[in-house]
Amino acid sequence: MALLDEVDRLQADGAVMPASDAAAAPAPLAVVMISLNEGHNMEAVLANLAGFAAEVFLVDSYSSDRTVDIALSHGVQVVQRRFRGFGDQWNYAVGELPIRSPWTMKLDPDERLTEELKAAIRDMIAGDEADAVFVRRRLWFMGRPLTVRQDILRLWRTGSCRFSDVLVNEHPVVPGRTVLLAGDLEHHDSPDLHHWFEKQNAYTTAEALAAWRADPLSAKPRLTGNRLERRMWLKRLTQRLPFAHVLMFFYCYLGLGAWRAGRTGLIWSRLRGDILRWRAYKRRELELTGVAYAPAPARLGPPDPRVRQAD
Repeated sequence: MALLDEVDRLQADGAVMPASDAAAAPAPLAVVMISLNEGHNMEAVLANLAGFAAEVFLVDSYSSDRTVDIALSHGVQVVQRRFRGFGDQWNYAVGELPIRSPWTMKLDPDERLTEELKAAIRDMIAGDEADAVFVRRRLWFMGRPLTVRQDILRLWRTGSCRFSDVLVNEHPVVPGRTVLLAGDLEHHDSPDLHHWFEKQNAYTTAEALAAWRADPLSAKPRLTGNRLERRMWLKRLTQRLPFAHVLMFFYCYLGLGAWRAGRTGLIWSRLRGDILRWRAYKRRELELTGVAYAPAPARLGPPDPRVRQAD
């Protein structure tokens, strides 16, 4: 909290810092992450955030690795809470954490902010011209950058955001003015393919289960609606569209330009199509058997006495 206290003191004193000092001071921003066994990412993501954000929070789902140890060693404010779904966990984070900063940013442990993006965030906050902020996320795969970028909503005025209450692939919903910032948010998706397959197996199971139960989507699907509503319209379409996995491959490889990354881009595009196929196969199995999946429980650790328990 020392960084935020210093920002508050300077503002209260009416101090005007030189531009070089302002750039070095922490941004009046709280970065929030959720985690389960993210020890392989924590050192890198917290080194990336060092000196940038006034507050860093972590909502941990009882990791059994060194996630909490590493977070505490970097001064992160950690809370442990049982995981019930991505939407539920994020709604707890934005609604219950003691955030003091005027801006909040959602970050995944496998993401890194470029210096250009950090500078753009500082300028945006100083300009006070938006209520929510899109950033451009660049995908990395098999240790290599892809020429694929996604515009995603990641910053908002503290207290203004809620998340779609879904099992997986949650989306923030924020009213007001939006802006897209320059600079990349690098997404280093999984340390290796073994980890990637494990993660996608869990995600496609959750997606198939939600579709089989006819769970509501993150927003009302509408072709003529806003950005999120259009995305949900496409998602609903692909849930039943024959050969959707083939169309996804061509969309990723040609439409998104993954071909520019050579064989790595080809592999990534093929696997993105395979994800739709796995989801469809699992949904079909659920329809045939009528029995919901009961995946093996994740590797959980005991509650850590050093941090607050939310359950």
